[in-house]
Formats: sequence, C-alpha cells, structure tokens
Amino acid sequence: MGKIKKIGVLTSGGDAPGMNAAIRAVVRAAIYNGCEAYGIFYGYEGLIEGNMKKMESHDVSNIIQRGGTILKTARSREFKTVEGRAKAYEQIKKVGLDGLVVIGGDGTFSGARALCQEHDLHVVGIPGTIDNDLYGTDYTIGYDTAVNTVVEAVDKIRDTASAHNRLFFIEVMGRDAGFIALRSAVATGAEAVLVPEIRTDVNDLDKYLEHDYKPHKSSGIVIVAEGDKSGGAYTIAEQISQRHPEYDVRVTVLGHIQRGGSPSAFDRVMASTLGVAAVDALLDDQTSIMVGLMNKDIVHVPFNKAIKNSKQLNHNLVGLTDILSI
Repeated sequence: MGKIKKIGVLTSGGDAPGMNAAIRAVVRAAIYNGCEAYGIFYGYEGLIEGNMKKMESHDVSNIIQRGGTILKTARSREFKTVEGRAKAYEQIKKVGLDGLVVIGGDGTFSGARALCQEHDLHVVGIPGTIDNDLYGTDYTIGYDTAVNTVVEAVDKIRDTASAHNRLFFIEVMGRDAGFIALRSAVATGAEAVLVPEIRTDVNDLDKYLEHDYKPHKSSGIVIVAEGDKSGGAYTIAEQISQRHPEYDVRVTVLGHIQRGGSPSAFDRVMASTLGVAAVDALLDDQTSIMVGLMNKDIVHVPFNKAIKNSKQLNHNLVGLTDILSI
C-alpha cells in the first residue's frame, strides 16, 4: 500500500449517468486511504495536455445526483498512437501519479491497456456506458438509468398510441448491442423488439402483425435498437407501411435523452461501490483490470478479456417478449 500515493481519475468516451458518483467515490476513497486524488479533464486528451488538478473531498460534494461528468469527456485520436500515449505518460510523471482510474467503455479500456503495456503505471477501469455491453460485469454504470428513461418515454408514447390506434416504432440507443432495447421492451410490454444480435426478417415481423397483432390489438409499440440489421426504425417502419397502408405507423427516435438525467439509485450505489473497489484494487497492486459486478460480487476482469469477449444477451428475456406479446 505504500507504493500508491497519488491517484488520477478520468472519464472517457460517451457520458453515462452515474459517472459523477464514481468520480466522487474514487476521490473520497483515495483521500480516506491517505492518498492524493487528481481529476483529469476531457479524458485522454486532457491527460496528454496535462489538464488536471488536485481534488479535495469538497470538490466532489453535491454531484452524486448529477448526470454527465464534472470531469468532462472527449475522444482522443492522438492517444491511439504510441507517441500520444508517451506524451500522456510524461504528464503523469510530471504530476507524480502512481495510479490511474479510467471510467468508460471498451474504447477507454483499450487505451488504458495499451498505456499499461508501454509504461510503468497501475491502471484500473470502471465500466461506464449506457449500452451495458462490456464482458465480465452484469451491469455497467448508466445502463439502469438509460432503461428507466426509455421506459418513461415509451409509457407516454403508448398513451397517445392507444388514443389514436397507432403503431409506433421507437428507436433506442444500441449501435452494436441490444441490451437497452430488450430490457425496455419487456418493461414496457412492447409488441416486438429488434436488436443487432438477432437478425430480424421483415417477413417474420409482418407475419406477427398480420396474424397476432392485427386481429387483437388496435395500437402497439415496437422497440428498435439503432444498430438493428434492418436499418433502423425509419427503414423498418417504411417497409411495414408499404405492406400495410391500413396501419397508422409513426416513428420516434429517443436519441440522447437516454444519456442524460439524474442517475437512478441503482446506478448511484453501483458507481459508488465500484469507485471504492477501483481504489482498493490499485492499493492492492492490481493493474490492467476492470472492476465489475457479477452476481452482486465485486470481480476483477483483465482488460484483455473485457475488450475481446462479447457479452451475450439474456435469451430468457428474448423468450419473454415472444410469450408476452400475444
């Protein structure tokens, strides 16, 4: 424990509700353990530029309930190069950081892994992405809040769908993963869900609408992940409209409202837990790992596994959508 005296923390990639709770936990856990904490602004770009400051406990007061990230976030092309990471390491040595906590997704962890391989530095990652697509953890920071945001919006859309006998195709975030789409579809009682992991044949959807939906329902909701292979909500809605001009089809793209807002209680508690766990891991001489949550227990997952392995959808939920949509 004597080796780690100064710990830096940054957020990188897309923002996620709960990142501030994680920052707060890292800063206060570092101070609690007799270390200094440094906030690094604008992710890896800020690390290259030396844009950091020492943080005290009061600097992270009154942020646990705030969305976004007080440290800001940015994507850095320069950090993807050996030369860029060398510049970042020079700034790390200049300040005297012994350990680094990075909060983000697989791109963030890829950069952290490269930094560990090229330089003598302890780095621990905290999974922060609304997509929940990181291998080795049941949940990522921001996912629960994003799902709740979708559910609240879809509940309101269903009210107007029912009033006008409309079929809504609602596009949610998920370029490469359908976790938000699937969970929110079950929670909102959607008639169907389209996700990138499962190729959807428009004929199958058409068959369901013709034989199961049309005879029994006057309005409905179809949740579509933005990365679905059908081409997204507008594309699939247009195809259905052409086949069924009798349907009053509408499209709603929820967009970036899914990233914002006050984090849920679940995200606040998880972010706080993982923030403390990340500092504990550094003090325990761990490096190049992600701290995650599996079956309610803290786990240490090597960056290599978290990045390279694919997280699978819960196929029990997939089956639920089929059973409950009749």
